[in-house]
Amino acid sequence: MTDVQRVQIEYCTQCRWLPRAAWLAQELLTTFETELDELSLKPGTGGVFVVRVNDEVIWDRREQGFPEPTAVKRLVRDRVAPERSLGHSDGPAD
Repeated sequence: MTDVQRVQIEYCTQCRWLPRAAWLAQELLTTFETELDELSLKPGTGGVFVVRVNDEVIWDRREQGFPEPTAVKRLVRDRVAPERSLGHSDGPAD
């Protein structure tokens, strides 16, 4: 059974974080153009910046700060295409 692979980026409209969310969305869509079925941007408030894969929170700015794209790409890859190499974004394991 193949599940639909969804990513959601929830961002704070009060903080004007739409450009940051859109940039991260573009990075993910470019990297996972065949693995993702859907990527959505969800407006929020109160300083929120959360990335979810299939409703699982993989990054929360309140706990982890703003993500580097390579860190989010690794987390998304681990959930939607674990066998896939990210090339230079993978970097050394140690």
